[in-house]
Amino acid sequence: MPQTLPPGAVPATYSLFQQNSWEDVDATVVEETSLCIHVNGQKLATLMATPSDQEALAVGFLAAEGFIDSLDDIELIELSHSGACVDVWLKREFVRPERTIITSGCGGGITFDDLTAERSPLPPADPIAPDQIVALYRQLRSAAVLYPITRGIHTSAICTADTLLLAAEDVGRHNTLDKLWGLALLKEIETEGRIIITTGRVSSEMLGKAAKMGAPVIASRTSPTSRSVALAQAWNITIVGYLRQGSLRVYSTAERIDTRPATETSTLSAALPSA
Repeated sequence: MPQTLPPGAVPATYSLFQQNSWEDVDATVVEETSLCIHVNGQKLATLMATPSDQEALAVGFLAAEGFIDSLDDIELIELSHSGACVDVWLKREFVRPERTIITSGCGGGITFDDLTAERSPLPPADPIAPDQIVALYRQLRSAAVLYPITRGIHTSAICTADTLLLAAEDVGRHNTLDKLWGLALLKEIETEGRIIITTGRVSSEMLGKAAKMGAPVIASRTSPTSRSVALAQAWNITIVGYLRQGSLRVYSTAERIDTRPATETSTLSAALPSA
């Protein structure tokens, strides 16, 4: 176990039973804490999250919920000394919505957005080959800092067809997308037309965040839900699920996936990292 753990990892000890005997093992587990977000002095939400990139999480959450359009809307961002609260001061008046939706996210995510509302479909995008998607997933796993030492955490990344641009880890899969969007805004990296790779289930709130980021493709190690597939078809978003050794599944807008035969140097048949 490393002497100095990265933010989001804490030491733990577990009792291991194997071969009819017990053994105490030193280990690390992912940290889960509450993060309160205040806007113009008003409490907006409390999220269960991994204590890393808290400012990015708050900024991304505000963008995803439509409270800001860009960093130009923000006057000041302050993270408390304890790391448990982010205060965001906007350049305009803020009124907290009365309607809150509890999502299917890990830890009970929340949104103020109505996913049944009309949304314009995303424009066409250049096709991406299956082996490119698998290669991006490998980059995602290589970029993970907490996963190798804690497990039990989600990782998401925003990418071009060939390169991982940003990655974020969190106990909540929906938080990883908010962190990504916040990091992109803070680092002035474009999200429109990009590809999202994630380890988490693609549920409706995940799909909604991808749509607002302008990402035409979201690919996951696991599955989508029925509602996310229906929304993806309406919003012209490609959902790829079950990234596996030598296979993947396309649930919507399959024309974005290059169906030409893979070359002899294709990486699709190469072994993927274990989940």
